[in-house]
Amino acid sequence: MKFNDKTRQKIGIIGGGQLGKMMILEAKKMGFYVSILDPTEACPADSIADEHLIADFDDQQAIRELAQKSDLITYEFEHIGVDVLKELEAEGYKIYPTASSLEIIQNKYDQKNILKNNKIAVPDFIKVESPADIKEAAKKFTYPLMLKSCTGGYDGKGNAVVNNEEEVESSFKELGAGSTPLMVEKFIPFKKEISIIAARGLTGEMEVYPAGENDHQDNILYETKVPAEISAELEEEADKFAQEVLEVFKGIGIFCVEMFVTEADELLINEIAPRPHNSGHYTIEGCVTSQFEQHVRAITGLPLGDTALVRPSVMRNILGTGEQGKAEVVGLEPALAVEGVKVHVYQKKISRPGRKMGHLTVTAENLELAAKRALKASQLVEIKGEV
Repeated sequence: MKFNDKTRQKIGIIGGGQLGKMMILEAKKMGFYVSILDPTEACPADSIADEHLIADFDDQQAIRELAQKSDLITYEFEHIGVDVLKELEAEGYKIYPTASSLEIIQNKYDQKNILKNNKIAVPDFIKVESPADIKEAAKKFTYPLMLKSCTGGYDGKGNAVVNNEEEVESSFKELGAGSTPLMVEKFIPFKKEISIIAARGLTGEMEVYPAGENDHQDNILYETKVPAEISAELEEEADKFAQEVLEVFKGIGIFCVEMFVTEADELLINEIAPRPHNSGHYTIEGCVTSQFEQHVRAITGLPLGDTALVRPSVMRNILGTGEQGKAEVVGLEPALAVEGVKVHVYQKKISRPGRKMGHLTVTAENLELAAKRALKASQLVEIKGEV
C-alpha cells in the first residue's frame, strides 16, 4: 500500500519486546496504527500498541490474524516460524524484511554461504555433524575453533570455542550433540568488532549509518561507541560491505551487519540481523534519524531519513542484577544528573542477571567525554530483581 495522508496504514509487529516498543514510539509520531503479537501479556510494547494479540510466536493462526489486521508485517527478532510468513507472502501479504531473506539469515551456514558465493568476505567455515568432523575441521583451520549452532543462537548462546582436541566432545554435547545443525568457523583473533546499521527502502534506495565499535562481555553487547576508531578507508569499505549485503538479500528495512576488524585491518562479516539492532540504539539520540524511525520509513515506502551523526555517542546496556524477580529501577535520578545522559527503561516486569533491561546513551562534543560520562552513569543506575 502506498502511503496516503488520508489513510492510517496499519503495521503488524511480531514481537513486543524493547525493539518493538521503540519501533512503535516512532511509528506513532507518523500516525500509524500498530498491532503486536507476543505471548507475554505485559510485554514492553503492550502499553503503547493499538492492539495486542497474545499468542505464541509459532502460532500460525495468530500470525495469520495479525496479517489480516495489518497492511504489512515486520518483526523484531529472527527466531520465528518462517513457513507461515512464506505462505502469507505467496498470498500477497507484505512481509518486510522478506520471508525469503529471513529464512536464509535464520541459518548461519546458509547465511555465510550466500555471502561467500557473492564474493563478500567471511571467516572460513564448514558444516559438521560429529566430533570426528570437528577434529577433521581442525586439521584445516587449526585450534582454537569456533563451533556454532546454525540456528537459534543469540547473545553468544549457541557458540562454543574449542581450544584443543580434548574439548571437542564436551563442546559438541554443549551445543546439543547434533540435535541441531552445526558448523565450524575459523577462529578470528580480531582487534575490533564493528557494526553497520543500514536501511533499504521499497524502491532500492539505501542509507548507511556511521560504524559503531562494539565491546562484549560474557558474549552480551556491553557498549557501542560511535564513531568507531577506524580509518576513513576502512569505514568506506564497511559501508560498501553493508550495501552489498542489502543487495544480496534484497533487504527492506533496517539490517545490522556485524564485522570483525582483523590485525591486518581486513574486514570479515560475522553475522547479519534483519531488524533494528542493540548496537544501533545510539541512533535515537546520536543521529538525525533513529534506526527505528528509519525502519518504519523503509517498510512503509516513505523517504529514508538522514543518517548523519549529530554528536559522538556512547551506548551502554543496563543488564539485570541481583536475583531473578520483580524488576526495580535503582539510581535513575543520579544517573540522569550526569550531563548528556538519556536512560531507556524497557519496563520488563522480571529482571534476572544478564537480561537486557534497558540502556543509556550519552552524546558529547568528543568520544572520550561521552565514554567517561557513560561509565559514570552506568555505575549509578541498575535494574535489579526483587524476590
